[in-house]
Amino acid sequence: MTDAQYFDRWYADIVASPVRDDIMRRAVRLPAELRDAGTLPEEGIAQVTAGLRLPADGLLLDIACGRGGYGIEVARRSGVRLIGVELSAVALEQARSTANDRLPAGRSEFRLGTLTATGLPTGAADGVMCVDAVQFADPPLSALVEFRRLLRPGGRLALSCWEAADPADDQVPARIRAVDLRRDLTEAGFADVEVQEKPEWRRAERVLWEDALAADASDPAVEAMQAEGRRSLDTFDSLRRVFATATATATATATATAK
Repeated sequence: MTDAQYFDRWYADIVASPVRDDIMRRAVRLPAELRDAGTLPEEGIAQVTAGLRLPADGLLLDIACGRGGYGIEVARRSGVRLIGVELSAVALEQARSTANDRLPAGRSEFRLGTLTATGLPTGAADGVMCVDAVQFADPPLSALVEFRRLLRPGGRLALSCWEAADPADDQVPARIRAVDLRRDLTEAGFADVEVQEKPEWRRAERVLWEDALAADASDPAVEAMQAEGRRSLDTFDSLRRVFATATATATATATATAK
């Protein structure tokens, strides 16, 4: 399957799995009405919102938005317009449903796109967020360059992901070993780069995977979650959970065709 087909099926399985949703809610403490599928805990939403420093009535882009809950909640708290970009059409339909319930009419839009080809205009956004997805770009730098292109000078980026504790550790997936936010954000044309380790978010992940493995594999979504949990716990101490913020410089310094 293509990536889009894979994630279409994955999101379709999730929406039909109340057991998976219950495991997620207990571990990361997200409100059920957000209908999200990520591992960013509830307190992470507040930190993303604060890191973006969005102006009133500004434009926020949520890239690789998934089911949309994180970006929708940041937009709701900030009073801004939202565009979500995602490669799964199934996820986008779920995002639109959530936005209809939680945001004013006409204040959100969701469209097909990827981390490196969003289809959005240059310099249009006041803020860009990306939760736990930048590692899927090959290389991650190419996504960061696209994020910089989307931002007006002075616009803000907030993203979360994982980095290898030791980049030479071949037990860590190659796509994670390729992530170096401090290096690549600077190269992509960002200033005021701050990269923080978030051990408390990582602890919530451990709870999530342990709870998943203790559950009955009652449906495909739970089975997939358990498989991911086994892989994650096998290398758990080899990864760091990180959160980064940065400001778009007046002139981008990277032309970033990926290296």
